[in-house]
Amino acid sequence: MAAGRYRRFLRLCEEWPLEETKRQRDLGAVLRQRVAQAFREGENTPIADPEACDQMYESLVRIHTNYYKNKYPRLKDTTFTGVTVEDCRMILATDILKQMEDMKKGTWRRLREKFSAKKPEEDST
Repeated sequence: MAAGRYRRFLRLCEEWPLEETKRQRDLGAVLRQRVAQAFREGENTPIADPEACDQMYESLVRIHTNYYKNKYPRLKDTTFTGVTVEDCRMILATDILKQMEDMKKGTWRRLREKFSAKKPEEDST
């Protein structure tokens, strides 16, 4: 029975899209890592709690298929602030977040990092 569960999770991982704009923060990438950790022995991995495994799979399928989005449709595709889904995606992209973080740095710190021979991570230790 573990082999069937393993194959279902693999199929879900294949179907789940990767978002290139969210490097190191993508749910699809995390899902792939967790499945690899949970099924280290592949189809031969013993499953301690099959019911919990099945519940997790069903929950992930509901997220992947937009079950609740379809069950409870929204009247408008904006938030109370008027921001659209595409605007949110753009704002949450890793590159934009990095630019915003760089803007928060002071001028002196940016110059120091630019001309410093060592990396900023080494500077804080």
